[in-house]
Amino acid sequence: MYQNDSFFSLGVGGQIGLAALSIVLTVLVLLGAARLMRGRGTVLRLGIALVTFALFVWLSPQIYYSYYYLIFEDLPVQWVIGWPPLKTAFAFASFTGPSNLSAHGQGVLFWLLLALALKGLVGRDQRR
Repeated sequence: MYQNDSFFSLGVGGQIGLAALSIVLTVLVLLGAARLMRGRGTVLRLGIALVTFALFVWLSPQIYYSYYYLIFEDLPVQWVIGWPPLKTAFAFASFTGPSNLSAHGQGVLFWLLLALALKGLVGRDQRR
């Protein structure tokens, strides 16, 4: 499924760096969202999850482009962020977008954010 993914066009060092960057970004996004959700009601937590995911899908390409700029000598310095890609964010969240590691990773991030937002409901039910 992923044999033609651009991830595999990188050398081992580039792959390790890209994976590490993705893990760090995921952890930071989840920690930031958890902090924003703390003490909020369910609807607000869901809103925070959706906005956080939309911002990640919108802004993360610049971070990843900057990483590629560091490992490829001939890339120009440029801004790659455009209009907020809400349609793309929905495709990632529903796994109906491209079949590549990036899109599927973003889909997993959406569901992790959703689980984080709904965690409060599960916790409250268990305390009763």
